[in-house]
Amino acid sequence: MDALKGFGELGLGSRLKRLSEHMMKETQLVYDHFNIDFDPYLFPIIKIINHYDGITNTEVREKLRLTQPAITQSVNKLISKGLVVVITDDSDKRKKNIKLSDKGKKTILKMTPIWDSIDKVIKAYTTHTSSCLIEHINQLEDKLKEQSMSNAIIKLSKINADDCLKIISFKTQYSADFYNLNIEWLKAFFVVEPYDEEVLSNPDKYIVNKGGHIFFAKLNEAIVGTVALMPTKEAGVFELTKMAVSPNHRGFKIGQKLMQQCIDFAKDYNFKSLILYSNTKLENAIYIYKKYGFIEIPVELNSPYIRSDIKMEFKLN
Repeated sequence: MDALKGFGELGLGSRLKRLSEHMMKETQLVYDHFNIDFDPYLFPIIKIINHYDGITNTEVREKLRLTQPAITQSVNKLISKGLVVVITDDSDKRKKNIKLSDKGKKTILKMTPIWDSIDKVIKAYTTHTSSCLIEHINQLEDKLKEQSMSNAIIKLSKINADDCLKIISFKTQYSADFYNLNIEWLKAFFVVEPYDEEVLSNPDKYIVNKGGHIFFAKLNEAIVGTVALMPTKEAGVFELTKMAVSPNHRGFKIGQKLMQQCIDFAKDYNFKSLILYSNTKLENAIYIYKKYGFIEIPVELNSPYIRSDIKMEFKLN
């Protein structure tokens, strides 16, 4: 039993302190993984120093609203690490400006993409509704228990590396990945319908050999996602279908990268439109479809999917 959680609003300060310590520890694991000699608690200080071409100790305090001892301690730590230097102002010898050293500038370049990943993961962990702050903290702590924040950040940072995640076209050797990824997704959210089993077991017959296309998201040597463009009876109209991402790699926008690949491909080859079938209980997916420009159209009575209660279209011509 979490006694601190049971204190409700009375334990707010202690809950925030515990949460802060946990997130600092997780962030340190990320820096250590990428061999970056940096302490998470120094982030606001170096961030504000990087923003200005010379800033005084007092100006840092005014902008961050931290205590002077805390700022002095952090600046001294940055100096000891060789990340910042203190330079006397040319116009006022009493004024000491804090600036990034050459080492500091290089370290900032290494940390910036990691900070971007940290920002995205924290947003993903905290984007939920709640009636009060304590409830929001409860949900955040549950999420942190469910999935390690440091692991999520490390995965996202690797995925965002230019030479790490690649979108590739279908090869017969990836047929098992196409089947397994989709079957896992269907079992997790719905049931595997006979039509699914038939198409997934024979991607060449139902998709590739009929003029369709299958794409895969390849992370290093692992296939972590897939999607297909399946031709329909109407010329130039393709169904965007069989999109699935590995459970361990969801939440990193791999699905969106696959969707963008399909849209770009459709534009390059002058498709008339893309259609897709989905279910309204997949609220996040529907939101993303709309974000990319898909609009809702009527579902035909003889829809190929029992689970489908929404049909959407992306017009290209």
